[in-house]
Amino acid sequence: MNRLKYLLLILALGLQQLPAQAISRIKDITTYRNVRQVALVGYGLVVGLNGTGDRALGNRGTLFTVQSIANMLEEFGLTVNSKFMRTRNVAAVMVTANTPRFGKLGATFDVNVSSLGDASSLENGLLLMTPLRDARGVYYGLSQGPLSVGGYNITTLGGERLRRNYALVGRVPGGATLERPVLGSTLQLDQPLELLLKEPSYTTATRIAEAINIFSPAVEPLARTLDASVVQISFPAALTQSYELVSFVASIETLTVVQDVDARVVINERTGTVVVGGNVTIGEVMISHGSLQIHTTTTPYFSQPTSFSGGQTIFVPISQTTVTEEAGEAAILSAATVAELAAALNDMGFKPRDVIAVFQAIKEAGALNAKLIIM
Repeated sequence: MNRLKYLLLILALGLQQLPAQAISRIKDITTYRNVRQVALVGYGLVVGLNGTGDRALGNRGTLFTVQSIANMLEEFGLTVNSKFMRTRNVAAVMVTANTPRFGKLGATFDVNVSSLGDASSLENGLLLMTPLRDARGVYYGLSQGPLSVGGYNITTLGGERLRRNYALVGRVPGGATLERPVLGSTLQLDQPLELLLKEPSYTTATRIAEAINIFSPAVEPLARTLDASVVQISFPAALTQSYELVSFVASIETLTVVQDVDARVVINERTGTVVVGGNVTIGEVMISHGSLQIHTTTTPYFSQPTSFSGGQTIFVPISQTTVTEEAGEAAILSAATVAELAAALNDMGFKPRDVIAVFQAIKEAGALNAKLIIM
């Protein structure tokens, strides 16, 4: 039994045992629309690199890195001519991050650091103090700290290059400090709470509103569905203190609902991966499978003249082509599930690439009751 047969068998058994719809907590499928996150960006320098930073000389050098170093040194009372700098241990970077939800002054959060110049690696680098601002230039905090790259890019003296993962993008865990409050980061009793669905669905939004109204019954329903993406919740009149508001929201987060999930088939043609959702069904369809193989071989033939004849050795390639066509197989499926299709494809000896082609053909035939997503 080959690997594909095991894969299809596991897929068939798994889809027979799993429910078509999964039960999820409200906090796992929604976010707070009232609570904002602000995108931040900053320009900074990474130091401590082992000769893998930006080049500073020649027409191909990174001039803004040298200028940044000179400007920084002036802040410390040092005036240096940028034309005479040799700085392969420094790299110019862009720092990006999002403010944390419900972040207060002094809260720390992670930042991403990406090379801006021609550095070859940010491994073992240290990000110097970098201001973070939003799109309007408003200052929100500072970032600083050692980078975590998770890779390396090494070039030996002999020209051999060793590389693992990507070494020009790093992360500073907890490297930024919030120094400006974010508007709308605190819930208010006089403002309704709005839940934003991560996967918009009228069915799921309605189920969330119903679950909340059952949990906290009132003369006027507290929760109502505005559209497929937003559920609005009014706080009970009995809530007068902030700690009571926190308890009420925490109770809502743990409520469970049956999330309505679209039937999807996701295909990655580059890797030959097929992922099928449990809600996928297939209408009546006939599948025929045949294989045509063309194999061409070339045999080298050398014509060697006799000794002292003055002739030349001639190379003559002789090609031979064989065509093999396997007998086609056909199967008819009526109102099949993915588990039944997996078993049928397994019996017909399909390979992963063939399975991808089959799903695409079934979709074109109008028999696949699901969204086909090709990555």
